[in-house]
Amino acid sequence: MTNIDKIGFIGGGNMAEAIIKGLIEAACPASKILVAEPSDLRRGHLADAYKVNVTSDNLDVMRQCDLVVLAIKPQIADEVISGIASVYRKETLLVTILAGISCAYLEGHFDTAARVVRVMPNTPALVGEAATAICQGHNTSHDDLMLVQHLFETVGQVQQIDERQMDAVTGLSGSGPAYVYTIIEALADGGVREGLRRDIAHALAVQTVVGAALMVRETGEHPAILRDRVCSPGGTAITGVSTLEKNGLRTTLMEAVSAASKRSRELGGS
Repeated sequence: MTNIDKIGFIGGGNMAEAIIKGLIEAACPASKILVAEPSDLRRGHLADAYKVNVTSDNLDVMRQCDLVVLAIKPQIADEVISGIASVYRKETLLVTILAGISCAYLEGHFDTAARVVRVMPNTPALVGEAATAICQGHNTSHDDLMLVQHLFETVGQVQQIDERQMDAVTGLSGSGPAYVYTIIEALADGGVREGLRRDIAHALAVQTVVGAALMVRETGEHPAILRDRVCSPGGTAITGVSTLEKNGLRTTLMEAVSAASKRSRELGGS
């Protein structure tokens, strides 16, 4: 990040905040960050919590920053991008985290050959554990891509992919935290139904998911192998897994990924 004097954000929502938090914890000076956000409340929060510079004007970001993260809702992409196109400079690297919006779509809004890198992070960036995928547009260099990879490695792990795979990433890891939160809630509710106090059931469910995920990551073993080690013959775990299979958990999760991927394609008009 040493060759970037100033990093800008257009949009100051949860995902932008997660990235900002990661950058600052990775020793990026708050003075190098400028956020354009229409909400007075959000601007105040970001300025107070992270000491970053804030503005209500998107053009301020475009004029001052070498790298600009587009962190807006895809539904307002046309309006926002049309508003900033006139001040785009070829020296500016655009990073988009807009679900469903392709590099080519963004590039088509600019007269100058815009340098665009498309990114799909997820909200665990707030705790430095994001799963992020990146791909480059038609006018970006390998150095541009590596710069963005380094930026997002401050908040988690990064995978480089082909852009045609980005909707699948959106359905899996981009939307995936919501699925996992639902699973944690359901596990805790099951514990409560069996007589556990709510706070204890919640803590056990959270740590079980954290521990299981770390086992997969740290051992490198296939999840099925690790599952088999828990499931002793005639035991409790295999009985529970049998119930999950009978009620279609695996199929439901696969269909959730597919449905979210389809919605990403719809947002992009494809």
